[in-house]
Amino acid sequence: MSRVQTEIESRKQGGAQSSAPVTRPTRALLVEDEEFMCSLIKEALGAASIDAVTSKKSAESAVYFLGEKFDVILVDECAPPMDSISLVREIRLSKINRLTPVIMLSGDERPAALAEAFKAGASFFAYKPIDRAHLIGLIRVTQGTIEHEKRRFRRVAVRTKVRIKCGDRNVEGETVDLSMNGALVRASDIFSAGSHVELNLLLLDGQPAVVCSGIVVRIVKDSQMGIQLDKMHGAESGRIQEFLLPFTT
Repeated sequence: MSRVQTEIESRKQGGAQSSAPVTRPTRALLVEDEEFMCSLIKEALGAASIDAVTSKKSAESAVYFLGEKFDVILVDECAPPMDSISLVREIRLSKINRLTPVIMLSGDERPAALAEAFKAGASFFAYKPIDRAHLIGLIRVTQGTIEHEKRRFRRVAVRTKVRIKCGDRNVEGETVDLSMNGALVRASDIFSAGSHVELNLLLLDGQPAVVCSGIVVRIVKDSQMGIQLDKMHGAESGRIQEFLLPFTT
């Protein structure tokens, strides 16, 4: 039996039960107002099996990156009121996409423009004009970074005990699925969407609970609540990652 199989069996015996991870298509947000470039980039993304959501105005793109998780974001040169640099800064300030790889496309070949883009938080930078082959090559270069970020958000259908506190109310339940970013929890009593909660995740018998906090973002079937984790020490995040790793490899 392999090391991974041994660890999974051990965790199941300790109370955590799991099935295969929940997978989803790779998704990109494309901020581009020029029709030709938009078609070219979407074609290149499609060749890499990446679904694209397009926003033609930078100011309106926040509707997407503040509320949806993307695996990569491509930003072309944008006009005010929110230029490309400002848009990248806003992405880095967002919770759900703050670590998402960002590819900037620009016709500005000044070294200062490149430095400003990386300082704002761009992950990759490409000069225009750019052709299909160049785009596909660039996207392939980002695949490792994309996969690493996807792994953080990959949901694993694992059942483990959890205690949740909101104000002076405490409830006990179990996870339906779990990721580095959140959990779907089944409980006899649930908190309303928007509630800020504290969680104690009992991942393995005999080990201290993982302590973190989050916000209830959705209610499912009146007995389950989706919780987005937002505050967690690095050591606690590492424990969740270590716990989930055998289920996602």
